[in-house]
Amino acid sequence: MITIGQLAGYVGVSVKTIRVYHDKGLLPEPERDGSGYRRYGADDVIDLIKIRTLAEAGVPLARIRALRSASSEELQQALHEIDGELTVRIRGLRATQERLRRLAAGDLAPLPDEVGAHLERLADWGFTPRWVTLQRDLWILVFATHPDRAFTLFHDQAETLADPALRQLHLDYDHAHDLDADDPRIDDLARRIAGATRRRYGPDELPGLDMASEVPALIQGSVNASSPAWQRLDTLIRAQLGV
Repeated sequence: MITIGQLAGYVGVSVKTIRVYHDKGLLPEPERDGSGYRRYGADDVIDLIKIRTLAEAGVPLARIRALRSASSEELQQALHEIDGELTVRIRGLRATQERLRRLAAGDLAPLPDEVGAHLERLADWGFTPRWVTLQRDLWILVFATHPDRAFTLFHDQAETLADPALRQLHLDYDHAHDLDADDPRIDDLARRIAGATRRRYGPDELPGLDMASEVPALIQGSVNASSPAWQRLDTLIRAQLGV
């Protein structure tokens, strides 16, 4: 027979934890011997190991207590259910770990391979690192919030940039970042972009997200916040397109 301290040491829990299990009715509390000490046997060790294992698996103490009175068949069924729940938790933790590692590497979320390849081409075409980073972050936002529309919007932009003349407009937009907001080149660029947009889409509604979505405003707000020139450019383009 062993003392409560020895039992705690063998199983790897604290004496306080054992006393909590006694109070909760999970582990029967033995009678004291002639010396006034409670003594525990092999069955107590086995029971405590079972309780600790279930507790470490995240099973609530109330459920563990209920399992003590379950039949062998009910216990096996419960253990299979707990195993399944634990598997789901492990899968979730692994996914969280992967997101954490991507975050540490500066990658907030995975993007489809073709989007990644497109972002790499931006640098080859002469876009600034600032623009490439901005585009990456915006596509992360779109794919995360509107996966049903993201590819349609992405392919539209990819087709636009495949046209050298339209790509030059985007390059001019990129390089206008550091211009003074009152620079006359901003007005000229706005006219050229609005004209190209009307020629590309005609009277049809411009491609975009659901009007009820707050994402478009969030995206444009992120763009405008980084440059007074870009903010004025957006205002002028919208005015000329009537949007």
